[in-house]
Amino acid sequence: MGGRQRPIEKSHHRRGRPPFERIALLLQGGGALGAYQAGVYQALAEADLHPDWIAGISIGAINAALIAGNPTEKRVERLREFWETVSRPPLGLPDVGAFQIKNEYSHRVVNQLLSFGTLLGGAPGFFQPRLPPPLIIPPESIENLSHYDVSPLKATLAQLVDFDRINSGETHLSVGAVNVRTGNFVYFDNERCDFTPAHVMASGSLPPGFPATEIEGEYYWDGGLVSNTPLQWVLDSEPRKDTLAFQIDLWNARGEIPRNLIESETRQKEIRYSSRTRAATDEFKKKQQLRRAAAKLIERIPGELRQTEEAELLASVADEKVYNIVHLIYRSRKYEGASKDYEFSRRTMEEHWKSGYNDTVRTLRHPEVLQRPNGRDGVFTFDLAVDGRD
Repeated sequence: MGGRQRPIEKSHHRRGRPPFERIALLLQGGGALGAYQAGVYQALAEADLHPDWIAGISIGAINAALIAGNPTEKRVERLREFWETVSRPPLGLPDVGAFQIKNEYSHRVVNQLLSFGTLLGGAPGFFQPRLPPPLIIPPESIENLSHYDVSPLKATLAQLVDFDRINSGETHLSVGAVNVRTGNFVYFDNERCDFTPAHVMASGSLPPGFPATEIEGEYYWDGGLVSNTPLQWVLDSEPRKDTLAFQIDLWNARGEIPRNLIESETRQKEIRYSSRTRAATDEFKKKQQLRRAAAKLIERIPGELRQTEEAELLASVADEKVYNIVHLIYRSRKYEGASKDYEFSRRTMEEHWKSGYNDTVRTLRHPEVLQRPNGRDGVFTFDLAVDGRD
């Protein structure tokens, strides 16, 4: 975990719901890095900040289903059960991650060995190598066109997720995927369809590792191929509501200039999958400023002018809702490398989980995070690395 960390006080506990109509949890894709999101949720749950709407892509969709598909008192337990299952050594191999690590170089070597073990043996309860390999014997169907078989994930979801609870609408759930035939981005939403394990798996069907998932005659791939964050889907939804949104990013758009080929591969992966959430947030702030200006202008227009086509157009976009967008971004260690999204060892899982938990605790120490914004655009953004240095 690097240097010794200062103990975290549990000052993140709150009483009463924040003054927002909706609490949203937005979960980006990132494979093994998804344990960071589980740590974030644990801290949010301890603070009694239970989301009304959870939207996820890829591993974020799996975490979202584990949360929405369980009662509040069981959610952290189910997340823990999933992440402990998939972080077991594959193929009965010894837990190399338990060995003592003395420096960054040895840590990098161990992580590379562990990720190689995942490539060879898969992740228990998640995916396993397809035999025979598709490069040797071409598969007969698109469902088998992949390096790995994800039937273990289907069984794990059926065991840990109550899909009847999801379909009851108790918690709003959305997961993003891409239609293989049309190339269009699609959101499966429990307000519009009944969820099954296939809907969650479709969001994480990243080729060529995982096969396309069939739903009602159409095939879907990982939503991260088009957009790796559900931020825009939630912010642009109607009817608009005062929203406290926790945006959990597993890839940091900002980074250092690479020093070698490994760091170069890692950096391009971060840029590709970060989905420019900061840019999207800035663009949303500009739109919301215009919407609020339109609302104020409509109030001042004389009655006879409100019936004009131009005034009606302004009224259709006018909006005085407020938004707090709280960014929680995983910042990886240099020893992790480009394989960090498929390094599923127990040691690394615990590191990711602890990072998410600690980042959220530190974030919730700042009272403005849970207060309604009072700026003219009605949007407040917070990033611990920029706004919350201790």
